[in-house]
Amino acid sequence: MSLTKLFFAFLLLFLCSGLDAQELKLVPYVNPFIGTDNMGHTFPGASVPFGAVQLSPDTDTLPYAVNGRYNPEVYSYCAGYQYQDKTIVGFSHTHFSGTGHSDLGDFLLMPTVGPLQLNPGTKEKPESGFRSRFGHENEKAEAGYYQVLLEDYGILAELTASARTGYHRYTFPETQEAHIILDLMSSIYPYEDKNVWTAVRIENDTLVTGYRQTEGWARNRTLYFAMVFNRPIKEYGCKNFAPNSTYRGFWGKFNQSKNHPDLAGKQLRLHFDFDVAQGDAIEIKLAISSVSTRNALANVKAEIPYWDFNRAKNEAQNLWEKELQKIEIEAQTYDDYVNFYTAMYHAALMPNLYMDVDSTYRGLDGNVHTAKGFTHYTSLSIWDTFRAFHPFLQWISPSINGDILQSMLAHYKQNVLKMLPIWSHHGNENWCMTGYHSVCVLADAILKGNTKIDPLEALEAAITTSNKRDYENIGDYLDYGYIPFEKSGVSVSTTLEYAYDDWCIAQLANFLGQEETYREYSVRSKNWENVFDSLSGFMRPRSIDGTFKQNFQPLQTHGQGFIEGNAWNFSFFVPHDPSTLIERMGGNNRFIEKLDSLFTMELSDEYFQETEDITREGIIGNYVHGNEPAHHVAYLYNWTDQPWKTQEKVRKIAKQQYKNAPDGLGGNDDAGQMSAWYLFSSLGFYPVSPGNTLYALGSPMVKKAKITMENGAVLYIEAQHQGDENVYVQKLSFNGQLLEKPWIKHEQLLKGGQLIFVMSPFPPK
Repeated sequence: MSLTKLFFAFLLLFLCSGLDAQELKLVPYVNPFIGTDNMGHTFPGASVPFGAVQLSPDTDTLPYAVNGRYNPEVYSYCAGYQYQDKTIVGFSHTHFSGTGHSDLGDFLLMPTVGPLQLNPGTKEKPESGFRSRFGHENEKAEAGYYQVLLEDYGILAELTASARTGYHRYTFPETQEAHIILDLMSSIYPYEDKNVWTAVRIENDTLVTGYRQTEGWARNRTLYFAMVFNRPIKEYGCKNFAPNSTYRGFWGKFNQSKNHPDLAGKQLRLHFDFDVAQGDAIEIKLAISSVSTRNALANVKAEIPYWDFNRAKNEAQNLWEKELQKIEIEAQTYDDYVNFYTAMYHAALMPNLYMDVDSTYRGLDGNVHTAKGFTHYTSLSIWDTFRAFHPFLQWISPSINGDILQSMLAHYKQNVLKMLPIWSHHGNENWCMTGYHSVCVLADAILKGNTKIDPLEALEAAITTSNKRDYENIGDYLDYGYIPFEKSGVSVSTTLEYAYDDWCIAQLANFLGQEETYREYSVRSKNWENVFDSLSGFMRPRSIDGTFKQNFQPLQTHGQGFIEGNAWNFSFFVPHDPSTLIERMGGNNRFIEKLDSLFTMELSDEYFQETEDITREGIIGNYVHGNEPAHHVAYLYNWTDQPWKTQEKVRKIAKQQYKNAPDGLGGNDDAGQMSAWYLFSSLGFYPVSPGNTLYALGSPMVKKAKITMENGAVLYIEAQHQGDENVYVQKLSFNGQLLEKPWIKHEQLLKGGQLIFVMSPFPPK
């Protein structure tokens, strides 16, 4: 046996031997390639937890539209990187993780040698441009670090990052034609007029500054940069690919294509030229800011004031180590171990830091604000993350979640429409998805003890948001008690989501002793019953005249009143009142039969073939795990007399939908929500109804876990007789006391102690 094989054999034995996880260095066992396929939409780049910079390779430049119409192929590039691609276009500094729509891809750098080319070429003919071939055998990714050999140039590219700064190291062969290309045209989901304006200044022979203004998912976004080289630039140049403007001014006095330090235009690509010897490394630090180039430069100087790539890499990986060590596990298998820590890694890629080292940022009103007493965050995909990601953060990192709450309230104050964020993105509101789920995040955190915001201020913002009549049929919802299908194509799912949001507001009001508000929103929270059709047993579109929609197809996703789900999945979306839902669906036995059918029936391809974010791999029966609305559904058996079926289904979902492979996620990670589901479920419980301090119990995947919380308490979880066949919980105790019901309280977990599952291959009686 070779030494390499012996090492990995020992490693696997070590991981499964019951040794304390704190003895392991966790960073190398994260697999950033999980979910990098066209469904997972994650990226294998370099970052630090919740960092502003997400530095990663982009593997193609597909346009958002072709001949004026949406190009569905662009959906594969939400994160910029496709595992099956064979070329790299360059390395850009901002990316989303697992979102179903996209933007960003700012400030792309690409090192090349030989004759200069300033177009990217094509994946079919990479030599026609500056892109390069690469292979996975010469590619390596870890948390905080990425490395790849650019085969066409013989250049070894390495990336690492701090919170606001990307650090590049490019090791060259000997050449007198070494170039660093700065592509200010490139972006994710690009189209012809996405770049509004770009400006660049070559300040001296090692410093370049500038900004780019774009309109896209964020329709008014300006991002500044400062880029520093570790060696003097020999020459530089620029090409403007935009058509000549009607007005040109008097800049024609200068040759702006070569060695001109003051550049501006809509479509710029620059090149910086060097002489290098064999093995020479050109190192580059590029920092970003929403405020100014001066602030971007200050970010570089504060975060990475030295020229030492390995030191920066170690500092980044130490931050990941600290993040990942919040939970230490003993797994059943090596793949389970990798999946768990990769899920923790994914759950710390977003939201993103959105302020400079001096705490300033550009807000929704276009003005510069200072985050006083908190860290400001952006990229809040709340329709996805209110379900499990924010409850996970509130439990494991309440200080970070508290900063996000304060960011939400800052968003509300700066929003001229006076609404809490729906999808916050780089000083913009992009209004993506339905509901007003910020109220769920606020209520859940406050009820679980987060004191970083004023709860009365949060309640006022929630109430104001919930009564914004001209936003997405809220007026119809208030007038009818539901949204008529004539008014909205997603009338049913939005009604269900508003009802749940209203319940969260009621819980917050009750917590604060606001009885009148509590009663009002408790009534509103029952509006889900207005779209429940007792004859069909489904949530169903309802007309203005009160009749239910004819020609209703409960298996169809499109045109039936739902968003990212069909009636089968959404009919179980009453997380705040499962008991009444069970009653309305015919009682215990009929509810169980229907829930069983969801997981066992066959859903033919015709019902999701036009849904770009779901494939067969993300579906179990008719249960769609790859989209979020049904994430709580497997736990609903806990409200019946067969809670053991929750244990069976949860284990099956975890095994089938999460794998240690590039296509290892059964859908988009959606800013950490898919990963948060896995983390909670692996530990044995799940927040079915954020805004409620109870967790529903499931079937743990881990053998042991140690959770160190911010308050200093430590929770130990142990699954005795754990195994792939032993999915059922025969007995459960917390701190020596048997739990008679399948729930545990948040406040219990916060005190720490021991949660012991006794597992069995047989359902308990």
